[in-house]
Amino acid sequence: MAPIPRLRSYGGPALLSYGFRPLYLIGALYAGVAVLIWLPFVTGRLDLPTAFVPVDWHIHEMLFGYQAAAIGGFLLTAIPNWTGRLPVQGTPLLVLVIAWLAGRIAVATSAWLGWRTAMLIDGTFLTLLALAAAREIFAGRNWRNLKVVILVGLLLVANLAFHLEAGIAGSAVYGRRLAIAVIITLVSLIGGRIIPSFTRNWLAAQGPGRLPISFGAYDKAVLAATAIALVGWIVLPDGPATGGLLLTGAGLHAFRLARWAGHRTWRNPLLVILHVAYAFVPLGFALTGMASFDLLPAAAGAHAWTAGAMATLTLAVMSRSSLGHTGRPLVATPATQVVYGLVVIGAVARICSATGHGPASLLHIAGLAWSAAFLVFGVAYWKVLTGPRLATKAEAVMRSA
Repeated sequence: MAPIPRLRSYGGPALLSYGFRPLYLIGALYAGVAVLIWLPFVTGRLDLPTAFVPVDWHIHEMLFGYQAAAIGGFLLTAIPNWTGRLPVQGTPLLVLVIAWLAGRIAVATSAWLGWRTAMLIDGTFLTLLALAAAREIFAGRNWRNLKVVILVGLLLVANLAFHLEAGIAGSAVYGRRLAIAVIITLVSLIGGRIIPSFTRNWLAAQGPGRLPISFGAYDKAVLAATAIALVGWIVLPDGPATGGLLLTGAGLHAFRLARWAGHRTWRNPLLVILHVAYAFVPLGFALTGMASFDLLPAAAGAHAWTAGAMATLTLAVMSRSSLGHTGRPLVATPATQVVYGLVVIGAVARICSATGHGPASLLHIAGLAWSAAFLVFGVAYWKVLTGPRLATKAEAVMRSA
C-alpha cells in the first residue's frame, strides 16, 4: 500500500510549501527590526506616521505582529498533524503572508490611513488564520483542538479592542491585557503538552531516571486556575483578590514545571530552552501578582510573560520545528545556542529594567540582546526555511526501493 502523502504536489518556491517557513522567517526578522525601530521611537529620535503612541505601537507589534506570525506558523504546521489533512501551501499561504504584511504597513502608517482603516486591514490576518484553522479542525473532526481556534478568535477580538481603545481613548489597556492573557493561555496549553512529551521521548533513550509526568488532571486544574486568574487580571488588575489568584497561579505553574524533569535535559539545548521558557510563566504570574499589591510596577510581570515566556518559547519551537520539518537533525547548532542565550539575556534585562532598579542602559541592553536573538535566528535559519526539505534516511530508502 502506498503511503499517504503529507504534501500536495507542489512545484512553487520552498518558502511557500509549509506554513512555518514564511511566517517563522518574517515574524523573526520583523521582531528584531521592530525593536530596533522602537528604541529611537520611544526616546523621540525617530518618528513614525502611526496613530499609536510609541509604547502602544511597540506592544501592538510584538503581540499582533511578530507573535501572531509565530502562532500562525505553528498552527499551520501542527494542524495537519492533528487532523491528518494536507497543509495550507502555495497561493492560499501567500494570501496569509500578504495579509500579515499589509497589517504591519497599515499600523505603521495609520496616522495617514486613519485608525479605522488600519484596524480593518490589520484584522485580516487573524481572521483568515482563524477561518483556515476552523476549516481544518471541522473537516478533520478534531474537536479536541477546537479550543485553539477559539483562542485565535479571542486574539482577534483583542486586536480589534486594542485599535478601538487607542483610537477612541488614546491608549489601549484592556486589549493589551486580553492579548497577553490569550497568548499566555496558549503557552500554558501547548507548552504543557509539547514540553513533557519532547522531554520524555529524549529521556527514555538516555537510560533510567525520572521521566516527566504526562498531561493529566493536575494540568487541567492548572489551566482552569490560569483562566480564572487571567480573567480577574484583565477586568480588575489591582487588589488583593486578583493578586491572590495570580500568586496562586505562580505556585501552580512552578510545580507543574517541576514535574517535567527539566533538570535531566541539561545536555540537550533544544530541550533545556523549552523548560527555561516555561519558567517565565510562573515568574510572570508572581511579578504580576506582586504588582496587584502595588509592590512592583506592572511592566515587570508583563515583560516576564512577553519578552520572557512568549519570545523564548517561540524561538525554541521555531528552531526545533524548522529543523524537524525540513528533514534536518534535531541538534542545536552554535548559532542556535547563541539565539537562546541572547533572548534569555534580553528578557532578564528587560524584566530588571521594568522593576525600576538598575541603570537606564538596561533598557537598551535588553532591546539590543532581544533584537539580536531574532535577527540571528533569521540569518541562521534562512537557508533552512527557504531551501528544499532534506530527505531522511527512511525516505531515501523508500525512494531507492
